[in-house]
Amino acid sequence: MEQKLQEILQRIDRKLQAECGRVGEKIPYTTQNGRYETDMRDVNLSWWTNGFWAGMLWQMYSATGRDLYRKTAEYSEKAMDEALKRFEGLHHDVGFQFLHTAVADYRLTGNKESRVRALHAATLLAGRFNTACEFIRAWNLDKTGWMIVDCLMNIPLLYWAGRELQDPRFADIADLHAHTAMKLLVREDGSCNHIAICDPATGELLEIPGGQGYGPGSSWSRGQAWAIYGFALAYRHTGKKEYLDTAKNTAHYFIANTALTGFVSVCDFRAPREPVYWDTTATACAACGLLEIAGAVPEPEKALYREAAVKMLTALEERHCDWDEERDSILQDGTEAYGKEDGTHIPIIYGDYFFVEGILRLLEKGFMIW
Repeated sequence: MEQKLQEILQRIDRKLQAECGRVGEKIPYTTQNGRYETDMRDVNLSWWTNGFWAGMLWQMYSATGRDLYRKTAEYSEKAMDEALKRFEGLHHDVGFQFLHTAVADYRLTGNKESRVRALHAATLLAGRFNTACEFIRAWNLDKTGWMIVDCLMNIPLLYWAGRELQDPRFADIADLHAHTAMKLLVREDGSCNHIAICDPATGELLEIPGGQGYGPGSSWSRGQAWAIYGFALAYRHTGKKEYLDTAKNTAHYFIANTALTGFVSVCDFRAPREPVYWDTTATACAACGLLEIAGAVPEPEKALYREAAVKMLTALEERHCDWDEERDSILQDGTEAYGKEDGTHIPIIYGDYFFVEGILRLLEKGFMIW
């Protein structure tokens, strides 16, 4: 296995070096005709995925020391300054955007400007906390009482800021959000809701809509992956056993369902069998979450989670990766949302990020970006 993982890393390294040469200063999201032709700086600078390209490159810079990865990652970070100035397009996903750019840069290089960017973003995220609902509100405009499972992956920005400033407010907000997510979004069987809507003035639960899955009561696999990794990270930052127990509960549900489909997840575990919509991005993210759990538990539990992660990442590499160095993107067959035809079975930048993170973690070369 070690040799195979080393070979996969060599493929990743060759391909990403080629991509850096083509991408330059662009911020990529998905491909057109096998190339990253669209620059998200022009489409939507505040788009939630705009940190993942840089995050993947910082991972590779940490693992290989190649200066090409550092220089290319810096382009995204500097471009995001304008998003901070514009402000209105930013929402709960500033964690995804700035953990992978500014925080990563600061941790690896000590760049003081990066630290300021990241603290600015963390302050914006903390400012979205609703005291009646005890969660960080999702999105903008009319969604004042909405929370989503995705935000569990953003709160590590608050844990980082709290330690950096020695200010407990940030961790308190993160903990309250995680606790509310356990209460409103995680079901008894370990499956997850995507969205909960509450009265923003009283905190009363009003509705549990379907979100990006098949429908209300269904089981959107990427939301499940956010929960696995998000609660595992909350445990890393706090040591609170309730978070680890919740991460394990959601992980068992994910493992059981993906075992039925060759260890690659469908987009929704409770959707009709036909048509089949895969979401490889959910599998890659869940694998990273399983490795995080494996690092927190003793044997023989450790082996259970690690082996499941290995099976998932191996299945992705064998059946869903494009290693042609003339084509952009590695992991194929990601799906943005159930039934969104133009966003089904496409390469998506966060799929590549989590795949690369997972491989590096298995090789013990990963950089803890969260």
